[in-house]
Amino acid sequence: MKRILITGGAGFIGSFLCERLLNDGNNVICLDNFYTGSKDNIRHLIDNKRFEIVRHDVISDYAAEVDQIYNLACPASPIHYQQDPINTIKTSILGIINMIGLARRCKATILQASTSEVYGDPNIHPQTESYWGNVNPIGIRSCYDEGKRCAETIMMDYHRKINLNIRIARIFNTYGPRMALNDGRVTSNFIIQALKNEPITIYGTGDQTRAFCYISDMVDGLIKLMNTDKNYVYPLNLGNPQEIKIIDLAKLIIKLTNSNSEIIFMDLPQDDPVKRNPDITLANELLDWKPNINLEQGLELTIDYFAKIINKD
Repeated sequence: MKRILITGGAGFIGSFLCERLLNDGNNVICLDNFYTGSKDNIRHLIDNKRFEIVRHDVISDYAAEVDQIYNLACPASPIHYQQDPINTIKTSILGIINMIGLARRCKATILQASTSEVYGDPNIHPQTESYWGNVNPIGIRSCYDEGKRCAETIMMDYHRKINLNIRIARIFNTYGPRMALNDGRVTSNFIIQALKNEPITIYGTGDQTRAFCYISDMVDGLIKLMNTDKNYVYPLNLGNPQEIKIIDLAKLIIKLTNSNSEIIFMDLPQDDPVKRNPDITLANELLDWKPNINLEQGLELTIDYFAKIINKD
């Protein structure tokens, strides 16, 4: 039994991670300022005696006795992280500094939830961990992209300087139940629009590609990375390499929802990447990990979740 801290624990990925780690018999502290996280995501865990909720912002220091830290705290969708870009980059940089301080005091292993956004609009495809990226340092997405890149730098410097036990997960597009209705991400947007028979909005031509990982697969990957006995400290891609064009994703969701939605096209946002797909060779070799849920299976589960939410409203 471990005592585990999850920052951003009331968020989409964080809540599933809390649930899984509790089911595995651990004590879990969920730390969240509820800026984008929701109490509804963790309400079913509140009565568990091994679960603790703390309202706190990682920009400020935090003290506890823990064995492991999963640092997931940061708005992750463009709508949310661009709403207050200064707070976003503070969360990434000051947050990791504070969590590293805690890890040092406790001699805990710390996992940083990095992102595929560190690759920017990539010039190589699919993206391998050795690729340095193509990121605009002064664009509207930079508060998130560069904040996450800087957090990786800080993690590696602390490892090299004091041998801090670190893990860095580069998380690619993840989807599933508990995504927020106002999340603004492509899967939730398309599903909600399709269920309401509203026009499905595609930014750009729809020829840009993404690869989507179902939430249970992502949680498996994060836990395997944290607990690997191979002491791998370098960034590791976690995602599903089942690549799809955005326009084909829209058509698939229309089909799965039996929707009457039409597809409309809008201008592509600044610095939006044209292609995004993980090379997960390292994750497969190091962790014996690969996704088990294909896109259609995962979408059906996610559609069922949103259908219940919309019908309830």
